[in-house]
Amino acid sequence: MIKYASDDLVVSAAPHVRTRLRVPLVMWVVSATLLPAIAWAGYVFGPWVLVVTAAAVLAAVVTELAITLLLRRPQTVSDGSAFLTGLLVACNMPATGWGVLPLYVPVVASIFAIAVAKHAFGGLGQNWINPALAGRIFVFFAWLPAMTGGWAGSPAFDVVSSATPLNLLKFQSGMMQDGLQAGSQAVLGMRLAPSHGDLFLGLTPGCIGEISAAALLLGGLILILLRIVNWEIPLTYIASTALFSWIFGGLAMTGQAPSFFTGDPLYHVLSGGLMLGAFYMATDWVTTPVSFGGRIVFALGCGILTVLIRLTGSNVEGVSFAIVLMNITVPLIERMFVPRRFGTSEGRAA
Repeated sequence: MIKYASDDLVVSAAPHVRTRLRVPLVMWVVSATLLPAIAWAGYVFGPWVLVVTAAAVLAAVVTELAITLLLRRPQTVSDGSAFLTGLLVACNMPATGWGVLPLYVPVVASIFAIAVAKHAFGGLGQNWINPALAGRIFVFFAWLPAMTGGWAGSPAFDVVSSATPLNLLKFQSGMMQDGLQAGSQAVLGMRLAPSHGDLFLGLTPGCIGEISAAALLLGGLILILLRIVNWEIPLTYIASTALFSWIFGGLAMTGQAPSFFTGDPLYHVLSGGLMLGAFYMATDWVTTPVSFGGRIVFALGCGILTVLIRLTGSNVEGVSFAIVLMNITVPLIERMFVPRRFGTSEGRAA
């Protein structure tokens, strides 16, 4: 970026997007819309959820401040970007019982997100992958047992400690493929799988920010109405995940073995991190396409990868990996939708 004598005149590389929204306003509004989902998780699964959230946010903010001081860069803590990154890191931590998830896990995730995924590439606006997801994936592989076990029951509701809905579905699918009879499958599914209502309200084990689809949907709609988030990515991502999970078999909840046209798309939409990813991480301004067509292609890719990872991979959840993989392809996607230069026609000067 080139700055002239007057701060009012700034020349920078394309794309050029004009908006009245400013970074601090966007960051703090997005953070505010996440708070109901986090508060609900804290109410349902206990105060350790809030302790983990506070640790992740504090680590992100302190890391941001330390790096700007060490590198003698302008102070950026007040713009809310580090606070939001810490919140998103916390949202991707499992909602466990008191002390089950070591506090160093969210702390390291936040430090990695800010120091490596963000500032190592130039700071806000220069990162090539979503920082919060980068931190989550790093600690996921570094401390796999802590990130995949110890799912909490609820002291406030009749929710017992158990595997997440996607883990249950993966288990059920494996049992089906091992040759269980249809009747046994139906009983197993009814006993293990939570209802759609429980998934929507947030009465099932899972990560902190993905438990309540209702709270995330409300926050996402607010962001769309405020034009902070474009509707193309959330709608396309959710719809494509539902469609492909239905077409490619899903994980059947009907008591019948998986086939080409079976599956429960609504279960896939309400389970796991799809709502959180679709509204809050796949819509990151820096790591997603700016063109309309590019956003559609990006979201379709996220949907396809999410379903493929969920149905065929060893990992039951594919949202984080799908979004990060599509972040890498953004420069290529943007090349597909480069607008025609002013004064040219079909690639030739007018």
